[in-house]
Amino acid sequence: MTGRLVAGRYELAAIVGQGGMGQVWTAYDRRLDRRVAVKLLRPDKVAAGQDVTELRQRFDRECRVTAQVDHPGLVTVHDAGGDGDDLYLVMQYVEGKDLGDHLAEHRPYPWPWAVAVAAQLCAALSAVHAVPIVHRDLKPRNVMIRPDGTVTVLDLGVASVMDTDTTRLTHTGSPIGSPAYMAPEQAMGGAVGPRTDLYALGVLLHELLSGDVPFAGSTALGVLHRHLYEAPVPLRRLRPAVPESLEALVLRLLAKDPQDRPAGAQDVYRDLAALLPGPSSGSGGQPAPGPMDPTRPFLRPHAPWPDRPAPPPVHPAPAPVTAPAAIDLAKAVDEVRRLLDAGRVTQAVDILGGILPAAAEKHGEHSPVLLSLRKQYAATLMEDGQYRRALPELRRLSDELASQYGGADRGSLGFRYEAAQCLEQLGDTAAALAEYRVLLPYFERYTPTDPATPLEIRRRIAHLLLSAGDRHAAREVLTRLLYDADRVHGPHHPFAAEVRRTLAWLGQMQG
Repeated sequence: MTGRLVAGRYELAAIVGQGGMGQVWTAYDRRLDRRVAVKLLRPDKVAAGQDVTELRQRFDRECRVTAQVDHPGLVTVHDAGGDGDDLYLVMQYVEGKDLGDHLAEHRPYPWPWAVAVAAQLCAALSAVHAVPIVHRDLKPRNVMIRPDGTVTVLDLGVASVMDTDTTRLTHTGSPIGSPAYMAPEQAMGGAVGPRTDLYALGVLLHELLSGDVPFAGSTALGVLHRHLYEAPVPLRRLRPAVPESLEALVLRLLAKDPQDRPAGAQDVYRDLAALLPGPSSGSGGQPAPGPMDPTRPFLRPHAPWPDRPAPPPVHPAPAPVTAPAAIDLAKAVDEVRRLLDAGRVTQAVDILGGILPAAAEKHGEHSPVLLSLRKQYAATLMEDGQYRRALPELRRLSDELASQYGGADRGSLGFRYEAAQCLEQLGDTAAALAEYRVLLPYFERYTPTDPATPLEIRRRIAHLLLSAGDRHAAREVLTRLLYDADRVHGPHHPFAAEVRRTLAWLGQMQG
């Protein structure tokens, strides 16, 4: 395949990585005269019974979302699309070594190096989780150490392209990710969130400091079983020189229950900050065995951004060059439709957010025109993966319809259901679970006309229970769900087949 021209522009040179999701090549960008990395995915092979068109659409969406994340610790996305039977993702070419190879040369790491790597990863994860995106597959092979010691995270968003949402297993009945770095809730096929990545960070830190992952085994199932049921060996038993506070942090990161882990990447960064080498301390008193010293960037660390205030409930004002009353709403709406038809969702979101104040001024806060625009705005935010911005919009729409037509209004419940999905995507397991439980009886009333939605809500409840560690309750929900799914859809329907796979996987993991 060497010499193949992808999208009429990227000339493949040499393969540098290959896995179940595709291949990574070094390539030459003819248009801009630069070296790039190209990841090729074959949707017909990874879909395995799923709709290939749907997978391509998810790929486009994930590429849009990940391209919006701006942080020096993340690889830059240059381009994405389809070429023949392949999906391609063009990324910045990162010089250096992946963390696995670098660790092999310096096993185990000097502990200040491990702290420096983890701190840089926390800075990147903080930006990623704010979107929100869950990496799902954080491991040494997806981390690069550059010659100046800076850390770059690879494969952001690619794992989620291969899955339909945050809770589903793959077609083989096993979860997305690498067994050695997989959190218990991910191993059980439960809902994943930012704390899932923090568990993987804990595994990675343990490996850097001890030379080995905390849980190993001869089979993937055996490794996952140890993640679920065994406690990690405290690091100081393996390496007494590790500071007590660092050992305690790793044990918190490796907690079985996500709620027992640190609240977020910024909290982990703050714990690591006290251990970071200062500007004049070099490698924390350790000899520098090579030029790729991960402590070097900490002349001034890439600290996470401070917590930003939640977006205000009012809509953002339009660009200052245009007064709200001067906006031609009809033309703006036509432009939004054109952009959505062309797949340019992010631009459509910006225009919709900008015209809402003008529509409110012209037609009134409670006009059908404004309500229609706000519905489109919320739906477009959801489509663009901007769940943090979509959540208050959906709640506001639900509350307004409920105040007019009552809490059982179908439209109000629909927006509330989408808001619960936002909570799930944002990693707020407890709040999402509570919302789904409240909503389920309402949607079960509509079962004759809409049997699929209550079944889907029950599936989400089960996976959130798995994420929360309540496997017994999750099994009960799934067992009843399988009976009803077989009755409504038939035993060979994809929904019923997925529930059956999840139950089988639970049986394997608990057996």
